[in-house]
Amino acid sequence: MTHSHDLPPGLGPLTSLTHTHDGHTHTHVRSEVPVGPPQRLHLRGVVLPEGDERDLWLHDGVISFEPIADAITIVTEGWIMPGLVDAHCHVGLESHGAVSEERAEEHAITDREAGALLLRDAGSPLDTRFLQDREDLPKIVRAGRHIARPKRYSRNFAEEVEPDQLVDEVVTQAERGDGWVKIVGDWIDRDAGDLTPLWPTEVAKEAIEAAHEHGARVTAHCFDERSVAELVDAGIDGIEHGTGLDDDTIAAMAERQVSLVPTMVNLENFPKFAAAGEAKFPRYAAHIRALHARRFETIGKAVDAGVPVYAGTDAGGVHGHGLIASEIELLAQVGGNDFALGAASWNARRWLGHPGIEEGAPADIVVFAEDPRVNISVVREPTLIILNGRVVGGSAA
Repeated sequence: MTHSHDLPPGLGPLTSLTHTHDGHTHTHVRSEVPVGPPQRLHLRGVVLPEGDERDLWLHDGVISFEPIADAITIVTEGWIMPGLVDAHCHVGLESHGAVSEERAEEHAITDREAGALLLRDAGSPLDTRFLQDREDLPKIVRAGRHIARPKRYSRNFAEEVEPDQLVDEVVTQAERGDGWVKIVGDWIDRDAGDLTPLWPTEVAKEAIEAAHEHGARVTAHCFDERSVAELVDAGIDGIEHGTGLDDDTIAAMAERQVSLVPTMVNLENFPKFAAAGEAKFPRYAAHIRALHARRFETIGKAVDAGVPVYAGTDAGGVHGHGLIASEIELLAQVGGNDFALGAASWNARRWLGHPGIEEGAPADIVVFAEDPRVNISVVREPTLIILNGRVVGGSAA
């Protein structure tokens, strides 16, 4: 399937980028971000999640519901949403470890071109604070660097410490991040030949409490059943992946509103992970395949129980960026279109402390030609992407 894209006229010089993924070939057309204050813009369409048709005016980079003089009308019909959110990605990280600052900027631009205007960076060996002052790049909520044990995680990704150093390292990363700390909850234990927890429960509990004292929430990479149960019991704030969730742990997460970012895109790679580990770790390979086989059932139970679930792609490391549409489509298979859109937009924004479409809020908006609540696949083709009141991308077929 091939799509061509244009932007509304008069919004700046255009450049294009063509790429293929998931059987679709796309030519994305960028609008270069102009120097100077944002233009005064007017949009009319159906605003989600409320579903009411209304007018928005954008000025000085923010949203207003009151008419603005001399505004340029760029949308007269369409579906208007708060900018998309990738709540688990790794800007500045690729399979070998940290990348250059220039490459990290490319990561952020690729996410922006997909409509992801707010990123929760769930661990990176590159200090990406230099990107946070850029009005032309997505807003980034950083978690510092992963924390793992020596030889118990991907090489060059994490700060590697022994359990007796975990508390101090959590405090260090809490001070480096933006209110989040990411720990690795489980990984292959070569002696056991399978996934096992990295941290004694009491040590994890102390580390989580230390993070809270320093104003940070803690989330953890968890594939395994035991690690996620122990960390939820220890008071953790979030779980990444969560393939090992059982009914009791799901109930505890729902009661405490512990967040879950399942990274459904990444879970699709479990058969590859199993095949890669089969020769040395057959027990691990069988375990990973079993977790994969029940992934939709597991995450669906969490959604049904009321666990707050958000969209994240796990971009960086082994994945490219710009996959938020694929994540939304997979989440729609779990909980329906409305659920998936909220998980990747207004609900995720509220969770991360960023507004949606509100008076005076930053004008971070995506516009679609069709109702994504009816046809979820349109999330692949935003007609307009607006960041801080400037048109930075989009497509008009």
